[in-house]
Amino acid sequence: MSLTPSKMLKLGTQAPNFELPDSISRSLLSLEKLRGEKGTIIMFICNHCPYVKHVNDEVVRLANDYRILGFSFVAISSNDVKAYPQDHPDQMFKTARQLNYPFPYLYDESQEVARAYNAACTPDFYVFDESLKLVYRGQLDDSRPKNGIPTSGRSIREALDALLNNRPVPEHQKPSMGCNIKWRSY
Repeated sequence: MSLTPSKMLKLGTQAPNFELPDSISRSLLSLEKLRGEKGTIIMFICNHCPYVKHVNDEVVRLANDYRILGFSFVAISSNDVKAYPQDHPDQMFKTARQLNYPFPYLYDESQEVARAYNAACTPDFYVFDESLKLVYRGQLDDSRPKNGIPTSGRSIREALDALLNNRPVPEHQKPSMGCNIKWRSY
């Protein structure tokens, strides 16, 4: 495992469009179909990463808290499943069911979506406003495995609360830290 920070895509960037298969429903889903009325949270995650496992429960709480307020949540796994079979869509389905993901869990086999978002690690979070402009990118909160800080989702909750209350999202944002995305070798 290589500890990798987010690359911090430029604020104001328009969300790159995508259409990917959902490991839960087995249907193709697009950004346009998934976008939320108030905003859209795109999360690059995977099954095997200890940093994702550490935040999974809080990500589910966060999604459950904010979905009813008009935000949509979308998880995407872009890892090379030949090298990391535990991240295969069949395993994604099992993980989503076991953890009761209240959001689609999409598979980016070509890794083109991860590249379009400049995703670097798992977990990597992006918050887009109602017009799909990037207003936040980076960490869920200050918690990391073994640092003793409980997960709270504070960083993303503050961004979502700012959107809800028509306030600017603070521009000082900390990168996420986690396992690097497992890029395919060509």
